[in-house]
Amino acid sequence: MPHSRIISLWLTFSALMIMAMTGIGAVTRLTESGLSITEWNVVSGTLPPIGEAAWQAEFVKYQATPEFSAKHHWMSLEDFKGIYFWEWFHRLWGRLIGMAFALPFAFFMIKGWIPKEDRLKYFGLLILGGAQGFMGWFMVQSGLVDQPSVSHFRLAAHLSLALVIYCTLFWMAWRGRLPADIRPRLSLSPIGPIAIFLLAFITVIWGAFVAGLDAGMIYNSFPMMGNGIVPPEFGQTPFFYDPASIQFTHRCLAVLTGVCVFGVGLKLLPDHLNVALAMMGWVLVQIGLGIATLLSVVYIPLAVAHQISAVILLTLILYSVFVTRKSAQP
Repeated sequence: MPHSRIISLWLTFSALMIMAMTGIGAVTRLTESGLSITEWNVVSGTLPPIGEAAWQAEFVKYQATPEFSAKHHWMSLEDFKGIYFWEWFHRLWGRLIGMAFALPFAFFMIKGWIPKEDRLKYFGLLILGGAQGFMGWFMVQSGLVDQPSVSHFRLAAHLSLALVIYCTLFWMAWRGRLPADIRPRLSLSPIGPIAIFLLAFITVIWGAFVAGLDAGMIYNSFPMMGNGIVPPEFGQTPFFYDPASIQFTHRCLAVLTGVCVFGVGLKLLPDHLNVALAMMGWVLVQIGLGIATLLSVVYIPLAVAHQISAVILLTLILYSVFVTRKSAQP
């Protein structure tokens, strides 16, 4: 396909910007910065407050939120500026992602480089990007009314949509530049890779539940949770609102994902050695980062690395789906 290399690089760059966004989002969440901006101004919100009066006005708005009353009543204006920066940067990066996708897309459409059969898919991605911006505000709004934190359900939905867009971008980038070695020479069905991709996806989203409920702040040991492997709270309180149950389930999903990744990775050998080894090696890195994050009581650099590592692992598993599907095609 003419210009496929350029389009593939554009899609890859857009996807990598989303990967970076997951790290920025993790910092925003872990520093409790997400509720510092109380309004959603798509255009005027691009710039931070300028001048002391503008900063004071923003601080007054934040002081009226439940989070300030319950958690941050000790903050000075200078402290507020610190958390404001991360939420502002998070939103700015989202705008930059939109521009990095939309402007080249418009150019490629005008030049006729986008195949007719793919145009609706690209327009769909553009719409999903706009929906993601709205989903971010919908998430923030849940913490501005009557509770001092965002809904963990909305946080999970926000991350889910981001990962759907991210994976779609990479899939379309790979499809545009089909490597010569991905040809019918592998008997493995893509069902196994698809299954572990779904399992890994659920595990990553479950991590959003952990983050939203601050479930990583309790039971900071491994593999024990208190006096046993299963926490005493498990099954005693509403499941989706119990931090201990959420953390325990995330542990189980992570271990199950690791075992299944190794199972599928071994089946990929020796036809796709690099894919298999990368996938199996990275799942060990991800589990190690998860345990380290837990033992450190969610040390922010480790937690951010764990988040980005999860996205990398998901990418590697998605690529295993891609190569097995292409290899199975006649």
